Amino acid sequence: MCLVRMQPLCRAALTLGQRTAWNTWKQCQSRRIACLAALSETHQILQKTCREFANAELAPHAARHDREELYPAQQVQRLGELGLLSVTAQEEYGGAGLDYQAYVIGMEEVARGDAALSIVMGVNNLYLGAVQQHGTEQQKQQFLAPYTQGQHIAFYALSEPDCGSDASGLSTLAKKNGNDYLLNGTKAWISNSKEASGGLIFTTIDKALKHKGITAFLTAKQVPGLTISKKESKMGMRASSTCQLTLDDVPVPQSQILGELGGGFKIAMQSLDCGRIGIAAQSTGIAQAALELATDYAEKRLAFGKRLSRLQLIQQKLADMALRVETSRLLTWRAAWLKDNGLSITKEAAMAKLHASEAATFCAHQAIQILGGMGYVTDMPAERLYRDARVTEIYEGTSEIQRLVIAASVIREYAS
Repeated sequence: MCLVRMQPLCRAALTLGQRTAWNTWKQCQSRRIACLAALSETHQILQKTCREFANAELAPHAARHDREELYPAQQVQRLGELGLLSVTAQEEYGGAGLDYQAYVIGMEEVARGDAALSIVMGVNNLYLGAVQQHGTEQQKQQFLAPYTQGQHIAFYALSEPDCGSDASGLSTLAKKNGNDYLLNGTKAWISNSKEASGGLIFTTIDKALKHKGITAFLTAKQVPGLTISKKESKMGMRASSTCQLTLDDVPVPQSQILGELGGGFKIAMQSLDCGRIGIAAQSTGIAQAALELATDYAEKRLAFGKRLSRLQLIQQKLADMALRVETSRLLTWRAAWLKDNGLSITKEAAMAKLHASEAATFCAHQAIQILGGMGYVTDMPAERLYRDARVTEIYEGTSEIQRLVIAASVIREYAS
């Protein structure tokens, strides 16, 4: 297997030798990804490369990383080398310079191999997307370029202990102090924060202004007053760190405000739309892994004198799992296509995230049922897939919030 950095792969992948190898691969593979033939040849090669990478370098280590709550530093570095930490970031800053379709393909395959590692990928891409869209050239040089290739990763600090779904109710306060702002408060559930070198912190300049007071600040992590106060012990996604950040008079220059003063809510909402596409792809990867595991086990396990896969109740479960996997993938690809074409994605991203996250939990649950006792022990990945899947219905907006977002969009569409 030849793993190459993603930029040259996607700029010049279709040499004669690669075309020959690709055509041979296409002829001998069963169709395991919905509408693969509808993708560009570059995207198909990208999917193949990411799957080989996940099979060889992620899946074999996922159980140990989960068991020991071990940050997969070596694998994160490999993500950077492949361009997966900066899929849509511009090449001039060290990014892969690809589209959202490429991002969701890569995210699904990484999550299929190790869902916890896909959090590192997702958060870093989310952060870079915000800086690329709203940052000044100076901010991009300082806070985008160093985070594209794996030497540094970033955090994205929006949630607080008393503020999760209501992003307009932030309590972390940014107070003007000469040419700086002093940040005070606590941020909760912040992925990547233990290993990150810097990130984006959302604050309010005045709680009375509600969403109009939300302001986003770029900062390095090693600054006075910023501490990692608690690392959570989680049900799943255990190889990804999730911590509280405590801010005690953290000084941040005015030049590090991302976008405009009071413009942070808009940045957060745009980022959440994009982040939901990423979680949909992540969830689809978990669901795909559960389907493959269950099908493989059902083909090998004998019961009542025949393979499990020949029993109709098992076939029903596999059919329901496959249906949810493929519909999740298609909803995710639709949202990515809309994003790449500059169209509104709020409803479609919410639909993809809602359906795929619930599909991931369903498929992992069914995998445990098909494996029986083997699904309940840590010797097999089914129980880990279930634990990892559960959080996808919570972060980047709960399933309940997604339904509210979808309903609001539907009402506006049909009322107009």
